[in-house]
Amino acid sequence: MRKILVVDDDPNIRFLYKEVLSEGGYKVLEAGSGIETFKILNHEDIDLVLLDIKLRFESGLGVLQRITKKFPNTPVILCTAYISFQDDFTSWLADSYYVKSSNPYELLDEVKQVLSKKALANKHPKEDLRSNA
Repeated sequence: MRKILVVDDDPNIRFLYKEVLSEGGYKVLEAGSGIETFKILNHEDIDLVLLDIKLRFESGLGVLQRITKKFPNTPVILCTAYISFQDDFTSWLADSYYVKSSNPYELLDEVKQVLSKKALANKHPKEDLRSNA
C-alpha cells in the first residue's frame, strides 16, 4: 500500500484528505508542521507528500526546498487556496499543485496522476531513453 504524507496546519483539512485518500486505497500519515514532516520522512518510506503552501509558522515553499534537497525522489504536490503562488520559482520544485476546491476527489485524481508519472519515470530512466535514441 502506497503511503502519502499530508502536511497541513489545519487538522480539518488533514482529516478530509485522509478520508478521501484512504478510500482511494492509500495509507495516510499526517504532519502539521515542517518539523513533524521531517520526523516522518526520516523514518518512513513515503511515496508522495501533499504539502500546504501556507503553514502557520513557516513557509510551505521552504519545507518544499528542504524535501527536494533531502528526498529528491519523493514527489510533492503543493496544496493551496491561492493561484498567485505560481509566480514564485520555488513552486517549480513541486511535481504538481492542487488548488483546494469543494471537490476533494479532484485531489485523489491528481495524486494518481503524479504517482503514475513517477512510476513511469522509474520504469524508463532518462539514461535508458538516451541510449535508445
